[in-house]
Amino acid sequence: FDSFRRDCLADVDTKPAYQNLRQKVDNFVSTHLDKQEWNPTMNKNQLRNGLRQSVVQSGMLEAGVDRIISQVVDPKLNHIFRPQIERAIHEFLAAQKKAAVPAPPPEPDGQDPPAPSQDTS
Repeated sequence: FDSFRRDCLADVDTKPAYQNLRQKVDNFVSTHLDKQEWNPTMNKNQLRNGLRQSVVQSGMLEAGVDRIISQVVDPKLNHIFRPQIERAIHEFLAAQKKAAVPAPPPEPDGQDPPAPSQDTS
């Protein structure tokens, strides 16, 4: 799954949906910060949390991420991800099946013939 993540992350910033979402968020943040009156006693964490909540409540992230997924993940799903996942599942199940097959019972030891008696009578 790490390779899936790397493939998608390498590709994401080239897609229009990502660039569009980034531009929307940048504009939203700029507008939000323009409305704030700066003073040195402001609680920056409170300002940051308020901004984060505003971005989330706007709904732009949810819609933007859905579009990014449809542009980045969906095209790779059937011809890259699914075959690799199916191969991994088959290998896992084959290994499980081998482990589940009981070993054949040991060969019964034939009884040794009785040792010749050393009777010297």
